[in-house]
This record gives sequence, structure tokens and C-alpha cells, in this order.
Amino acid sequence: MNFLFFKKVDWLLLAFSLPLVVSGLLTMFSFTDTGTFFTKQLIFVFVGLLFFFFSSAIDPQSFKKNNTIFFLYIFFIFLLLILFVLGKTTNGAQSWFSFGLFSFQPSDFMKLLLILVCAKYFSRRHVEIKRPRLLFISAMYMFIPFLLVFLQPDFGSALILFAIWFGMTLFAGLSRKHILILTTIGLVVFVFFWGFVFKPYQKNRILNFINPSLDIKGSGYNARQSVIAVGSGGAFGKDIGYGTQSRLNYLPEHQTDFIFAAFSEEWGFVGALFVIIFFMLLLFRIGYIAFFSSSNFEILISLGIGIFFLTHVIINIGMNIGVMPITGITLPFMSYGGSHIVTE
Repeated sequence: MNFLFFKKVDWLLLAFSLPLVVSGLLTMFSFTDTGTFFTKQLIFVFVGLLFFFFSSAIDPQSFKKNNTIFFLYIFFIFLLLILFVLGKTTNGAQSWFSFGLFSFQPSDFMKLLLILVCAKYFSRRHVEIKRPRLLFISAMYMFIPFLLVFLQPDFGSALILFAIWFGMTLFAGLSRKHILILTTIGLVVFVFFWGFVFKPYQKNRILNFINPSLDIKGSGYNARQSVIAVGSGGAFGKDIGYGTQSRLNYLPEHQTDFIFAAFSEEWGFVGALFVIIFFMLLLFRIGYIAFFSSSNFEILISLGIGIFFLTHVIINIGMNIGVMPITGITLPFMSYGGSHIVTE
């Protein structure tokens, strides 16, 4: 039994993710005098490892054969609704349940559940995916949590949910006609949101993305400080504990959204390249698993997880180096936080 369990564990996935975890921990240790973030993150990592080994023992096909995924999906939709009453507001978003010593963010787990729901739905209907009715049903699985997360407001997590659904739909066999229709609908929705839904600070982030020098002392401050931190690291960095942008609190949210900038300031271009290489190795390994999977269900799960990681990495690193708008998306394995460490 022990031999079979260890055989199921993908040790390469673990090997490619641990250097990223260590990179995040080293950065947190360097810019916190009390070690609070570092200590808590160690606990989160330990819990995440337990979940990793536990999930490795589960046969993915078991999710396809019963309604466990659907019941969990409904349960987390319920939690997202309850957030509007009992949720804790952090940085303007009511996205967390607070339990004193720790907090819990349902949207992180909803991303994983959406992957499983879409994989189950598309694996059974991939031949019929071009039918508008089936496409609409799959879109509703995404839209309900998307809307609840967006209204928190957490535009970054809502964007990830949409990217997961859209990417998995493409891999499931979406036609060019439907891609054009969805793109048109997306543009119309964006115009509507810009006029009636987006809050002023969200509009300012997009405007600052288009013109970074528009308001560097106001809405563009975070992006400006992040670019300064990355650039000041040079080729080999300032060394551990000497990242002035993070230690002097010029760089906001340096333990979460801007962990890549804080790390790059201390480790330089070489360190940043190290992180990107390991993310690429992780994504290649996920692609390899998808390619050699034995069923459509397992292929779609792997692809969905790959899309999840790829979207997080591109958007987070992009906003850290000033080529993407600030959306509050964390960097997998490196950013501080228990909910996303466990789901990753």
C-alpha cells in the first residue's frame, strides 16, 4: 500500500514547486523583523503539503462517477453568498471569512472546483460542444461564481475564473464562430462594465496601465514602486534583507501581490530568471501529464490547472514589471496566504 501511494505522487511537480515556495519564504524572512509572515507561511506550506499528498491518493475518475464535485460547487456558491453578510473586508474587498488566527478565502477553492466542474461537463459532451445550448450551460457554471466574486469586489479572482472557463472551452473544441461571438460579447460586456459597474479605482488602474505616468503619486503609485523595486535589483540583486523598497514600505503588499518585485530586488535578474524557469518547468510537467492522460476528463483537469497557473503567473509578474494592470492576483507558491497555498 505504501509503495502504491508513493508511486501515485508526482515527485517532479513537488520538486519544481518547492524552490518557488522556498523563494517566497526567504523573501518574507528578509523583510519582516518579527517573522510573522514567515512563521505563518511555514504553517500554510505544511498544510498544503498534507493536502498535496492526500489528493495524490485520490483517483480522479472517482469525481467523474459521482456528484461530489457538484455538491462542493453548490456549497462554495453558498459560501460566496454568505460572504456579503459575514465576510471580512480587506483592502476594499469583502472576500474573507476571519476565524481569529487565520482567514479563509472561498474564491481560491472555487477556481479549483470550476476546473473540476468544467472537466466533468466537457468530457461527457465534448462531441456536442458546438451546440449553443451546451456552451451556454457551461458559461453559467462560470458566470455565477464570477459575478459573486466580482461584486466583492475582487476583479482579479473573477478574471481567473473567466480565464479557466474560456481556456478549457477552447481545448474542448470551441469553433471559430463561437470564439468570435464570445469575443464580441466580451467587448460589449466590458463597455457596459466600464460605464455602469467598474469603480473609479478600477478604471484608474486600467488607465494607468495604458499611461503609467498618468498618476504616479495616486492610483499609479503601486505599479511605479514595483517597477522601481524590480529595476533596482540589477543583475544579482541587493542581497537578502537589503531590499529597501519592501523593508521601508515603499512597495505596498510586498508579501502578496508584489512578492515577485520584492524577491527581484534582493536577488536581481538572475533570481527572477530562476523563478520564471521553475514556473516553466512546472507548466511543462502539467502539459506532459495532460498529454499522457488516459481519459478526456483527466486531460481537461490537467489543462485547467495549467491555465490556472499560467494566468496567475502572467498577470502577477506582468503587473510587477509594469506591463499589466494591478488586479490583486497572487503569485503561486510564493505569495503569502493559506487559501491559495492549499489550493495550489
